[in-house]
Amino acid sequence: MNENNINTQPAILSIENLSIAYDKDKLAVKNVSATIEKNSITAIMGPSGCGKTTLLRAINRMHELYPNISTTGIIKLSNDNIYEMSTIKLRRKIGMVFQRPNPFPTLSIYDNVVAGYKMNDIHLKRLERDEIVETSLRDVTLWDEVKDSLHKKGTFLSGGQQQRLCIARALAFKPDVILLDEPTSALDPVATAKIEDLLVDLKKQYTIVLVTHNMSQAARISDNSMFMYMGELIEYEDTKTMFTNPKDKRTEGYLTGKFG
Repeated sequence: MNENNINTQPAILSIENLSIAYDKDKLAVKNVSATIEKNSITAIMGPSGCGKTTLLRAINRMHELYPNISTTGIIKLSNDNIYEMSTIKLRRKIGMVFQRPNPFPTLSIYDNVVAGYKMNDIHLKRLERDEIVETSLRDVTLWDEVKDSLHKKGTFLSGGQQQRLCIARALAFKPDVILLDEPTSALDPVATAKIEDLLVDLKKQYTIVLVTHNMSQAARISDNSMFMYMGELIEYEDTKTMFTNPKDKRTEGYLTGKFG
């Protein structure tokens, strides 16, 4: 599918004819074009190996960490070509949260939140650091749970708390977009529900793009959904329409559990 646009809100991301190959004979993403609206949650769904994680990682060029990868096409963030930005600047604007909670094990909760500043040699006054830590932890509804334990290791927290800490770490730079790769797949249902509620709240301030295998999660929290199959973007629609009236038989087959 060549062009997919959801136009009810201004676009913050524009993907134009994006193709990604891990080697010259194997395209992981094939000629994908789509716009992603600001202050929305967009879910990327599809069977394993369909290219959804590669597409997600391409949005902040994390996919370039793989060797021998080649990319054609353009991704724009608010009309700026991301391939003309330094990756350091880009990843401040587009944060990433991974599948398994991964707080830095040697760092305290406090230092985990501001780790990106230290890694980028950005020196902050103590009061600035304190404000960023408190604001970021409040944004993920973790402050009241950890305010008396800020200097304990992040790994002492529960899995759900660790994942919220990782989201706080991504929010510390006040990015425009947050990417999440199956952020609740390692969590229990109670922790999953907290993260889902959190994401719905965060879209007031941020644009969220998440890969999920959990179709009911996409139905619950996303505004728009992409369905990918064998590297192609088959369908991109507002979530309610896609789930109730998919246009493509392959989308329908996936949503009804005929394959996946």
